[in-house]
Amino acid sequence: MNTLLLVDIQNDFLPGGALAVPEGDKIVPEANRLQTQFDLVVAVQDWHPPNHGSFAPNHPGKRPGDVIDLNGLAQILWPIHCLQNTRGAAFAPGLDTSRIAQVFRKGTDPGIDSYGAFFDNGHRKATGLEAFLKARKVTDLYIAGLATDYCVKFTVLDAVALGFQPYVIQNACRGVNLKPEDVAEAYAEMKKAGATLLPQLTAGG
Repeated sequence: MNTLLLVDIQNDFLPGGALAVPEGDKIVPEANRLQTQFDLVVAVQDWHPPNHGSFAPNHPGKRPGDVIDLNGLAQILWPIHCLQNTRGAAFAPGLDTSRIAQVFRKGTDPGIDSYGAFFDNGHRKATGLEAFLKARKVTDLYIAGLATDYCVKFTVLDAVALGFQPYVIQNACRGVNLKPEDVAEAYAEMKKAGATLLPQLTAGG
């Protein structure tokens, strides 16, 4: 079963949000159009507690962009974003959520960050997405969302490792680009791992 996975299309990742992805709002109409082409649509949502270890203000003297050790993993520090049960964590207001069959939340453990939709960054705990998809015999996974060089990339790499065939819909993704080549390098890494890059997805595939 071909399935669409929407990654982190949330207010805090849109222009004006706490961790805005440039042009993040531009993917919302495309995400809505794409949903009509799939029998199964699922979404993942960043969902952090206030004491999350990835938040720079929780580390005195540290700033967003600094890198620390968080329980044995290198952790980029971010502004406070996607706090549970806040407007920032809510899906973009223009996103059609009526077709979303299930939402999987990540980043709920304050001791470890979670970029990918399947696991936390240390692969210590699963979100339940893999089991959900495999129970429905999903093989091909079409992926859109934010941000290309973080949550989309790690979702795609884990999807390959789990035996799915991921297709990245590029016009329905946007990246952070902390460094100018980050998005290009992320796409190259995904392609090398076995993902298929689609500039766009037209009606009928």
